[in-house]
Order: sequence, then C-alpha cells, then structure tokens
Amino acid sequence: MRSADVRPLAAWVDAQPPWSDLPFIILTHRSDGRQLHQEIPRLSELLGNVTLLERPFHPLTFMSVAKSAHKGRRRQYEARARIEELRESEETLERRVAERTAELKSAHAMAIAEMAQRQAAEDKLRQLQKMEMIGQLTGGVAHDFNNLLMAVIGNLDLLRKRIPPEPKFMRLIDGAMQGAQRGAALTQRLLAFARRQDLKVEPTDLAQLLRGMGDLIERSIGGQIVLKMVVPDTLPRVLVDANQIELAILNLVVNARDAMPGGGDLKIEVDVAEPVEQAEFSTDTYVRLTVEDNGVGMDAETLKKATEPFFSTKELGKGTGLGLSMTHGLARQLGGALRLHSEAGRGTRAELWLPATEMSVAEHAVAPQAAAPKTESKITILIVDDDALISMSTALMVEDLGHEVLEVNSGNQALDILRNERRVDLLITDFSMPKMNGEQLARAAKEIQPDLPVLLATGYAELPEGTDSSLPRIGKPFLQEQLAAAIAEVLATRPGA
Repeated sequence: MRSADVRPLAAWVDAQPPWSDLPFIILTHRSDGRQLHQEIPRLSELLGNVTLLERPFHPLTFMSVAKSAHKGRRRQYEARARIEELRESEETLERRVAERTAELKSAHAMAIAEMAQRQAAEDKLRQLQKMEMIGQLTGGVAHDFNNLLMAVIGNLDLLRKRIPPEPKFMRLIDGAMQGAQRGAALTQRLLAFARRQDLKVEPTDLAQLLRGMGDLIERSIGGQIVLKMVVPDTLPRVLVDANQIELAILNLVVNARDAMPGGGDLKIEVDVAEPVEQAEFSTDTYVRLTVEDNGVGMDAETLKKATEPFFSTKELGKGTGLGLSMTHGLARQLGGALRLHSEAGRGTRAELWLPATEMSVAEHAVAPQAAAPKTESKITILIVDDDALISMSTALMVEDLGHEVLEVNSGNQALDILRNERRVDLLITDFSMPKMNGEQLARAAKEIQPDLPVLLATGYAELPEGTDSSLPRIGKPFLQEQLAAAIAEVLATRPGA
C-alpha cells in the first residue's frame, strides 16, 4: 500500500453505491509504528472502512477480524435489500396513488356529467309537466268556452229564423254569429294544443299534399321572399289528418314570413329520417318536414317558450300565439314531434316529424256511409245537460225541428224519467257532468231501455281514455242543421229503422 498507486482503488471506493462500505483489513508490522501513524489518516481517507491487524497475530485473531468484516458486509447487503424493497414499495405506492387519483378524477368527471344529465332531465321533466299542466288547463278552458259558445250559437241560429228579414237585423246577427264561430275556431286551436281534437287520420302522401299547397304558400309569403321546395318523388305515406297538417304547415310558413319583414329565403324540405333520441318517438322511421328561414331568429329564452299557448313575440293584434302550440300539440297527438332550432339573427328551422306507415289508402279506407236521412216523424227526445243554458238552447233547437222534448239537468233525473215516464226515442246527453258522466248515463239507460239510441254532445273533441268509442258524438258548439243531421244518422242505426 505504501508503494502502490492506489488511485484506481480509491476511485472504485468513491464510486460505491450509498448502501456499500466495503471493509478492508490491512496487515502491518510492529516496527512500522511511527510511519504507520502517518499512513493511517491517508488510508482511512482513501479506503474508508479500514481495520489494521498487526503481525504476528494468532490465527483465531485473524479469523475473528475476518468474520466481523464479513458480518458487517452481509448487513450492508441486507440494508441494500431493504432499500430496494422500500424503493419498490414507494414506486408501487406512487403508481397506486396515480391510478387511484386517475380513478377519482374519472369518477368525479362521471359524477359531474351525471349531475348535468340529471339536471337536464329534471329541467326537461319540469318543462313537460308544465306543458302537460298547461294542456290540461287549456283543454278545460276550451271545454267551458265551447259550452258558452253553444248557448250563443244555438240561440243566434234560432233567432235568425224567427226575426223579420230586415237587412240591418240580419247583419247584426250574422256579425254575432261570425264572432262566435271565430271563438269556436279559437277553442279548436286550444284543443289542438291540448291534444284533444278529433282527427281523421289516414295514409297521406305528404309530397303530393305539399305540391298541391304550392300556390297557397306562394300567395301567403308574398313577393319579397324566395321560396325553395325540396320534395322527393317518392316518400313513405304518413298517418295524419290532411286538413290539420295543411293548417300546421301554413302556420310554420306564416311564422317564417313574419320573421323576414324585409324579405329573405324560405326553404321547405321533406325527407325520411330516423330519430336519434327515442324518448319522444314511438316508431323507427319518420317523414320529416323542415321549414327553414334566414330571418330574425329567436334567442334561447324565447325558444323555450315558443310552443306555449298565447306566447308571441308579434305585436298586439298580429297573432294569437297559438300557431306553434297547435302544431306542437298536433304532432304529439299523431305520435310525432315538433322540433325548433333557432339563434337570434341567424334564422329558424322548424322540423315536423310525422310517423311513416306502409299502409295504403285502400287498406285504411272504410265503406262510404250513406247520407243521413231526414227525420220525418215526430219523436220524443230526452235532453240531459248540467248547464241549464245549454240544455235550454238544445231543447229549443229540437222543438223547432218538430220533436217533443224532455229536458233535465242530471243523469239521475234522466234515469227516473226512463223508469217512470213513457218510452223515449232518443237520448241526447252532455258527456262532462258531475256524479254521472254521459257514458255512464248511456250504459245505465240501456239497462232500462236496451234499444235506446244515445247521442253524446261534448265540448271535448277527444273523450278520455277508456270511453266507449262506439257511441255517436256531436261536438259543441253545433248549429241546428248539424244537430238535425246527427239525430237522423243516430235514428237510422236503430234495429228496424
């Protein structure tokens, strides 16, 4: 060690890993005492873990020193193993922490997304509940208005036949009748929004219907708007009421026209589409009618209220606010939907989704009914309505037709007459009455008089689910000639008639 170049060995010692401290045993002579004292600091600095063993020594002494050095080295290896285990544990822990953190982040993102979806679903549910509540209220209001209009129209109809043919009087009555009929048309729109109108559904070629409306649409939009119609030659038929669909299309076209006061482009397109979201759709294939304009558009808040009844952005007197709500109600009643897409300043796209059908017109057609015969003989008619104004007006109409009338205001009174009075030829009853509605009365009356014809008069165009659909109906308000035709048609169905 004194004469050798120990720098490579010192470099190796310095390069040991942190856990390693290799032991060195250096043999010395007793005669080297003074020089050894000078070398010891240098050797310790170079080699680190140094043990000096002076010769001569006993073998046991050498074995003891060697065993101690070996034992220390073994402990260093054990320390290395512990360090590696700790490092692996730390790496595993870090990996698990990273994985768990990623899982928590993913779970948090999913929770936020679910909360957003739940919030959107709750908002949509609240909107549906709101619209359903408005629909029920609207239907009830329309029913009450129909009853009021029944009294007005019925009495005006009779009055027109009884006053002298003075032009001034006739103009007054005609004006009052036109106002009442406009009110009746308004209630029909309300019933359309409430999805309670009576529809004559049949397979319809929407392409042919649109082409037939071409002239009417062009006259409706005026000369400042450029119309483009994209209608395929072949389309599946749709099960709709053609008259109501024409009215709905005109409503969408007029709305588009009013959104472009300075002129613009109007595009009407029809295609076959499959809905992505099945929540509000009942079948897989629909015919989609799109009316798109580049007008003023609607902001998000206006778009939310667009299908609510009586909501309108038009100035007073320019609209009732029932066009879109009627179209929305009609689409829902037909099993489809009305979808609106709009941005302020960028126009509006209205999509009317109608369920497609493979049924042909011939398959849906029913045998044509013969014209209702006139009732020549005098008969006895029992009239039941809980509203005295309605029952009185209907009774006067029937008496004017030459029939005998029995007038009551409840189902129980009507049943008492059927049990105790002479035979009745026809029962005309309101549907919506307290304690006993018209269908329940008809069922009870037929138990007393099985062959008794029954005519339901109702302000609702569509009766509640579960009502006997075979009972003949007449919608309020009606004119005397409509009542006469309904009476004759019901009587014609009697056995032996």
